[in-house]
Amino acid sequence: MDSSFRSSADGEYDLHVLREDGERVVCRGWRTASDGDRRPVLAVFPAAERAAHSTLDRLAREYDLKDDLDGVWAARPLALVRQDGRTMLVLDDPGGEPLDRIVGAPMEVSRFLRVAIGIAVALGHVHERGLVHKDIKPANILVDFATGAARLMGFGIASRLPR
Repeated sequence: MDSSFRSSADGEYDLHVLREDGERVVCRGWRTASDGDRRPVLAVFPAAERAAHSTLDRLAREYDLKDDLDGVWAARPLALVRQDGRTMLVLDDPGGEPLDRIVGAPMEVSRFLRVAIGIAVALGHVHERGLVHKDIKPANILVDFATGAARLMGFGIASRLPR
């Protein structure tokens, strides 16, 4: 399924669906700004036309954490776009594949270890920033299988560690 999302303030989006889980739809595509600049992005929408407040709160929470997230280990929020009653969280697209696409398939031990180390490194950075993700699952992990680098997304229920 492909879709376009236009926002006069933020540009135009050409997106295709990566996955749907009943609550959210995650898309990958391009944002074309009004100046013609084109940037790869991920976009997260509520799955329902009339989204539950909890779903919208999760998108807003992830956007609010944008200054705490680093593109080295997370898909950083770029914008929270609202148009025609719909809300979309726009994330920088660091590349890689969602881990849930390959879970359950056999994997070479060396490849598995590279991925596991990449995930552990990303989680270590999250904790160094004083955050607890609270929703670690394969659908919220993007992996570059060539390098093993992992980037996390889905920070909608994350919290800060008490000092």
